[in-house]
Amino acid sequence: MSLVLAPIVELYRYVLAPIAPFTWFDIGISTLDVVAIIRLCIALRQLREYLHAQHVAKAKKQGITVAVEERSFVRDALTTLTVVYGGEAVAAPLLGVPPSFMLSGVVPVLYTVTQALVERLPWVPLPDLTNEFPLAIVDGITRAYLLCNLIPPSVVGHTSPLVSTSPWTLLLTSLITANGGFFLTGLVSLHQPYSLTLSTPPELLPYGWTTTDIWCAPLMTGFFALLTHAQPFWAELHAVIAGILGAPDTTKVAPLDPEVARAVCAVILTTMFTTRAVKNFGGSELPSEKMAKEAEDLKEKKEQ
Repeated sequence: MSLVLAPIVELYRYVLAPIAPFTWFDIGISTLDVVAIIRLCIALRQLREYLHAQHVAKAKKQGITVAVEERSFVRDALTTLTVVYGGEAVAAPLLGVPPSFMLSGVVPVLYTVTQALVERLPWVPLPDLTNEFPLAIVDGITRAYLLCNLIPPSVVGHTSPLVSTSPWTLLLTSLITANGGFFLTGLVSLHQPYSLTLSTPPELLPYGWTTTDIWCAPLMTGFFALLTHAQPFWAELHAVIAGILGAPDTTKVAPLDPEVARAVCAVILTTMFTTRAVKNFGGSELPSEKMAKEAEDLKEKKEQ
């Protein structure tokens, strides 16, 4: 194991250990779970406030009055849960397995409570390079856990050999589960400040498919399966690639330890997300700066 991957492997072991007070009730919630939940709830509030400011600023520029629906906690909580479980709710019935939120309410309740606490915060920072760059590292670590540990077992551990050995099922499940929630919330405008309206999800707009979050899901799940030989197809593909690269005996190509393979995926995802953060927020004119004044105006109006 390289000096780069060893600390990441140990980091995962540490942050995946169950923590108190959840252990007092035999609930296996880890530090990574808590960090991922807080990160998502804050990011969704940032997105809603940005869209709100953008909606009002656009109307002001055009000299028109637009309807802005008063937000309710139920809608915000539903939005969060749809983002988290929307993809799984679509993929699970196709696989013939119950979605996780039907088996335990611990995590959904934790998301709901965290969303309530985040909404009570008087202020959250607008996204910019100073906060999005370090958070991109967090995103890489949490996303690797999702794509390498949470999604694949529903396929490779399936009771049907046709499903458990199908690489296409594995990749498609990863694509749907990781992205279905945002697709559904975009479809019915749950993030927008106005009434629920059917609209084209960003993923279906021109070049929407190029979004990193969309294609990195099947890519990283497939890469993890390739390294660990999760299915016979990936073991054979690994041998073929090794042969092309000049390996003397492709029959002895060994799978990588799952923890090490996950660390490799985390490094790749972190690189992707930090690069995106620099690209999106490293310019002279940031999206957050463009809407900062409008967001501040909205805040003042709410206080009045």
